[in-house]
Amino acid sequence: MSARPLRSWQREAFEQYQRTQPRDFLTVATPGAGKTTFALTIAADLLHRRVVERVVVVAPTEHLKTQWALSAAAMGISLDPDLTGALAPQFQGYAVTYAGLATNPIAHRVRVERQRTLVIIDEIHHAGDALSWGEAVQEACEPAERRLALTGTPFRSDDNPIPFVTYAPQGDGSMASVADYSYGYGAALRDSVVRPVLFMAYSGQMQWRTSAGDEVSARLGEPLTRDQMAHALRTALDPQGSWIPAVLQAAHRRLQEVRRDIPDAGGLVIATDQTTARAYAAILRELTGSDPTVVLSDEAGSSQRIQDFSAGSDPWMVAVRMVSEGVDVPRLAVGVYATTTATPLFFAQAVGRFVRARRRGETASIFVPSVPGLLGLAADLEAERDHVIGRPVKDEADLFAAEAELLARANREEPAMPEELGTYRALGSDASFDRVVYDGGEFGYDAIADDPEELDFLGIPGLLEPDQVAELLRSARSKKARDEIAQRAAAPSPADEDVAFERRSELRRELNALVGSWHHRTGTPHGVVHNKLRSECGGPPAAAATTEQLQHRIDRLREWALRASG
Repeated sequence: MSARPLRSWQREAFEQYQRTQPRDFLTVATPGAGKTTFALTIAADLLHRRVVERVVVVAPTEHLKTQWALSAAAMGISLDPDLTGALAPQFQGYAVTYAGLATNPIAHRVRVERQRTLVIIDEIHHAGDALSWGEAVQEACEPAERRLALTGTPFRSDDNPIPFVTYAPQGDGSMASVADYSYGYGAALRDSVVRPVLFMAYSGQMQWRTSAGDEVSARLGEPLTRDQMAHALRTALDPQGSWIPAVLQAAHRRLQEVRRDIPDAGGLVIATDQTTARAYAAILRELTGSDPTVVLSDEAGSSQRIQDFSAGSDPWMVAVRMVSEGVDVPRLAVGVYATTTATPLFFAQAVGRFVRARRRGETASIFVPSVPGLLGLAADLEAERDHVIGRPVKDEADLFAAEAELLARANREEPAMPEELGTYRALGSDASFDRVVYDGGEFGYDAIADDPEELDFLGIPGLLEPDQVAELLRSARSKKARDEIAQRAAAPSPADEDVAFERRSELRRELNALVGSWHHRTGTPHGVVHNKLRSECGGPPAAAATTEQLQHRIDRLREWALRASG
């Protein structure tokens, strides 16, 4: 039996398991806490004492099968991640995906019955993803000698009961899952097992055209209808606009700051679909001068690309959904949440990719659109949740209302409305820094200036304890408040402000028109042009630029056009 040193929570949970020796044991532990090591320690002990003779791991993805097999090998347990027929004698067990289990649950049941088997069900909430998956887990794993269920994310909001999970009645008539051992993000943060996460929220002005031909302009994060908020978010995430390039540039600058102290620190952009993932990769290539790793789940070699990125030191990876759960890339320190998927489950899975700590004092930064739903999930990161069935959704502010609505919509057989079919068209966007969400609190700013002190705030070196991070944010907020009071005291008259506002609006429209013309002439995305102008001329995004800065950029763009014509 090969053993690894256990963290305090792993040792406590292992000792509880040793005392009770249950047939079923559910462990809920935050991503990055070390569920795999805990589970394999139990497996090694049960094999050593001959309580079981075989270990079967059920995992969500093909990549995770290999990851489990490699981790098991390091602890002296041989698992076959590619079982196709009979299990070879050199293996003590195998790993299979939920989908693989569902293709032939009877065959897996026979294997489990033939020898005393420990079944490790990784991220067991996936047993509720589809009726066939839940039935397959129930059928194949029912005769196991022992069953160890693991999850690191909030359980599902639907009413599909999860096999081998105990539910207890609640006061409102619902049933809530009961974990045998829980270790939440808050406890892991106090133990320095995970990193503190700073959410860098970006707002900005969005313009789009509806299917009816109406042009709409709205600020991301301001009170909007559900449809308007969805369109504003889609506009922000449009790779042809200016929001995404500006946010990617800010995230890259943050990553460069972190890499001063952590040279192999990496960044991850989570995209909505493959088309936008490739477009974001092209923008990063333009901004950074290097090719990011692009991971698309249906392409051959995706798992290998994740492994290569994890073991290497390249700065950026862009992916759709493949790295949202279970994938272990400990060097990820900066993220960009650029997807319209905003359910509590997916958000927690995505954030879980950034929280694994390698040494004390590291922090993670995740750049997010400034929309209420995401900011609410970010502020509620430390909340511990159970799977609840038979629970009514009372209002749209309910934590799980978004996911419940998606499920209900999927189950209805109503034709999609034209707006839902994507007939709207994004017209333009810009980005401006809005606020930091950290430890349940919000620290807001109008913009981040290009001075060293503000850049230190944006790129906090990964050398601070969580309480020091909060103190630094509070200090920066107080400084900002003092500066704003001084600025108001020296503010010009209302008439002067009106004239200046109109002049800035005219220059912004002129600049946007010239950028559009340059895009049609060269094919360069609008956002890349804006960021190149900012790089050459200095200053904040166009929405916060002064009349002098806007005029400088207009002049510079005309210089480009003259040189190109010459």
